Amino acid sequence: MAVSFIHPSDDTTVINIAGEWKLGTESSQPGDIERELQPGLKLIRFETQELKGWDSSLLSFLIKVRDISLRRNIEVVNDGLPQGVQRLLNLASPQYQRKGVSRPVTDRSFFVQVADATFDFIRSSTEMLSFIGEAFLVFMKFLRGKANFRRSDLITIIQDTGAQSLPIVSLISMLVGLILAFVGAIQLKMFGAQLYVADVVGIGMVRVMGAIMTGIIMAGRTGASFAAQLGTMQVNEEIDALTTLGISPMEFLVLPRMLALVIMMPLLCLYADLMGILGGFIVGVGVLNLGVLEYYHQTASAVTMTYLWIGLFHSTVFGVLIALSGCLRGMQCGRSASEVGYATTSAVVTSIVSIIVATAIITFGCQVLGI
Repeated sequence: MAVSFIHPSDDTTVINIAGEWKLGTESSQPGDIERELQPGLKLIRFETQELKGWDSSLLSFLIKVRDISLRRNIEVVNDGLPQGVQRLLNLASPQYQRKGVSRPVTDRSFFVQVADATFDFIRSSTEMLSFIGEAFLVFMKFLRGKANFRRSDLITIIQDTGAQSLPIVSLISMLVGLILAFVGAIQLKMFGAQLYVADVVGIGMVRVMGAIMTGIIMAGRTGASFAAQLGTMQVNEEIDALTTLGISPMEFLVLPRMLALVIMMPLLCLYADLMGILGGFIVGVGVLNLGVLEYYHQTASAVTMTYLWIGLFHSTVFGVLIALSGCLRGMQCGRSASEVGYATTSAVVTSIVSIIVATAIITFGCQVLGI
């Protein structure tokens, strides 16, 4: 390892690099480099005709030279270095940044911001509609028995979205039933009508609250999981590999997740209804001193099959929305770890907003139809 400093003029220095530049050999220290660079120097060039071999030790030396030149406002020309060294220096340069890692900060007028937001909304809406259309076509292909996906993946996802969700669904649904019972009892006790707590809890849970709470739980648990899984596959270019192999990501990845939630959401909704009614039963019998059979018969007379089918319809729609939201955000994920986090957060927000909007639409439709 050898380095010499040649000064062809007062404002130019040529650094001649020769020999083997490998780890373990003695290199020039920053203080040595500082002493060799004359005051008033404006340009540094490199000569590497006698360079025999190099590794990261050469890069370390060159980065030291670059840092010193930046402090002293000296221009560095890398033309004399090997092409591989130049590329690595460019990667290590503060000026080098991956596309999309940082965004330039510019002052934009209010109207420009509104226009950008409008175009972003139109673009995202178009992508969403396109994704929904592709999902519908894939589902139709599944009904014809021509969809290409692994049944073992479907069973695994069903287990994850179903059996493993029971503990949290049990806890939240029972607490919601308790809350409904306590809230109803406060008013009903004023009229001596505590028995109708069974009606409040039963109708509320079976008709809408069981489906909504199950949907919100699955949006935070399963929708986020779908987005994180597919987003990580985007980062690792696994989805690109599937496309290259001629395998449709919509069939192989999205379809089994959508089917799993469509199958499990009604079952989880039924279970949530049961746990919510059980929570109301605990309040009615343990706090309001109602009889066990009295509470049971009042609930059975209040809850009809119409309410049950409305709740199951809610849950099925919510399952489709959660699956589509999670998979959409995962497929839209960028190529960095931070983008996976953004996709996960966006999937949860999109799922919950979709659930609330769908609930409003279905409730309005039931009101119009008189059911």
